[in-house]
Amino acid sequence: MLDRKRQSVTGLLLLIVTSLLPGVAAAEISVARGSSSAAPAQQSESAPEWVYTLRSGETLSDIGQSLLMDRVTIGQVLQYNNLPGNARLSAGEQIRIPLAWLKRQPEPARVSSASGNVMHVSGTTGQKTPLTENSVIRVGDEVISSAGTATIVLADGSELRMAPNSRLIFNRLTQYGKAGMADTRVRLQRGEVHTRVKPVLEDGARFEIETPSAVAAVRGTVFSMQTSASGSSVQVTEGVVDFGQPGQVRRIPAGYGASASTASAIPMNIRRLPPAPVLNPITPVLTQLPAELSWQQDGANRYRVDIFEEDGGTWLQSREMPGHRFDISQLDNGRYELHLAALDRQGITGMPAITSIEVDLQARTPDLISPEPGESVNDDMPEFQWRLNGTNEVARVEIAEDEEFRRLITSSEWAPDNRALPSRPLSPGQYYWRVVSEAGGNSVAASQPRALVVNGTLPPVRIISINYLDNQVRVFWEKVDTAKDYRLQLAEEPGFNNIIKEANVADTTAALRLIPGRRYFVRVKALSDGPLASRWGPGRELYLD
Repeated sequence: MLDRKRQSVTGLLLLIVTSLLPGVAAAEISVARGSSSAAPAQQSESAPEWVYTLRSGETLSDIGQSLLMDRVTIGQVLQYNNLPGNARLSAGEQIRIPLAWLKRQPEPARVSSASGNVMHVSGTTGQKTPLTENSVIRVGDEVISSAGTATIVLADGSELRMAPNSRLIFNRLTQYGKAGMADTRVRLQRGEVHTRVKPVLEDGARFEIETPSAVAAVRGTVFSMQTSASGSSVQVTEGVVDFGQPGQVRRIPAGYGASASTASAIPMNIRRLPPAPVLNPITPVLTQLPAELSWQQDGANRYRVDIFEEDGGTWLQSREMPGHRFDISQLDNGRYELHLAALDRQGITGMPAITSIEVDLQARTPDLISPEPGESVNDDMPEFQWRLNGTNEVARVEIAEDEEFRRLITSSEWAPDNRALPSRPLSPGQYYWRVVSEAGGNSVAASQPRALVVNGTLPPVRIISINYLDNQVRVFWEKVDTAKDYRLQLAEEPGFNNIIKEANVADTTAALRLIPGRRYFVRVKALSDGPLASRWGPGRELYLD
């Protein structure tokens, strides 16, 4: 009896709504929007409920243990459904359960990628923090993108890709008892999202996106949704979306779009989307650039290209343009998903043509031109020249104290040039230089190092402190970047005419053992591998009582 009533109500509703839109199926939305409920309207309005379909081999006792809160009995559920306490239900039959009676297991969402300026607003504290990869999104949280994008993965694997200048509020992230019975409701306050919803169990889950002017309820589909002060719109790529203003929801199938205006007297405009453009063949793996995406002319005046990273789902670019070509030469190494769609006269995005490409650029070792190996220069800002051997490469010159480049002195900026100056003047001394090239953002190659001598005089070395301990004196002096070693002299008079000790020291400190009661004088100068003159620093007096 209950099944016959349910079938008649459902059939009547479908007949009425279908007649409003020839060729497009209508939506059947209960208070628990997205679940198909056959409950009387007055009961649904007073108590939002879940309609559950029994599976093969499943008993009411199983349902009570897996779905119901501890304080709720299966007897209460039977009474709610106007069924006797000894009722026996079989597979395929349905029961209604108030949402308040179900086990609630909060399931946070996680950020799989974030780029640019995107903020995370806590729903409990109101604190704003930058959104980063692996950030956790909980019920009540907000994500606000300004000049950035974010990809958010829900507990069931569904994916939300936020465009720049968007605001998304997570009103509900709940799993009821069993895996697959997820209840997700988010509010798109402004902006745009690309949504890929995992197929959900019939009568067992729901997914809604609400805007200030409309709501979209789905059961497993791919669609885009936009909202602004003038209204909301949706474009369905796969599956169906139940979309519209409250009380005026229509079912929008794949290949169609709909818009609900806040100003127009017409509650909803439904139209077929422009077909997907026909892409010209493109090499799936690009080992050199430039390259372009092109497509056949189909009568459209403008197109939109969206580029996503395949791995993390990052929304990298969204461009609108005339013509039939798009330059993709600025992509770094990686795998990408490209979506191309025509725009209709209202600027609505059509069905996308989707292709995947991989960029795999390899940097090649540059050839050094000048200075020549071991060359001496008089300029403290010498020009370095080289030749790049790859495509779409940038390079920089690196200058170090050692041949292994463990002690880097300075470098130039990354640029696609073949010559550069150091970023700061070089003190006199011997250096090593090389050129490092980069392609695709992660492939690098370095030339062999070359020796270089900057002519001049090494600066005098100043002693900075002297420590006394028993009969020992420790002397500390300044470091000279290009010095290989230091020479220390000890004398008994300030003119250093009678040297009593002289030694080469690799460090910037030395310990001396002196005779108490006598005066000494010490000085230091820097030494280099190159033919550089050096000067003694000022002498310091030493005395032990």
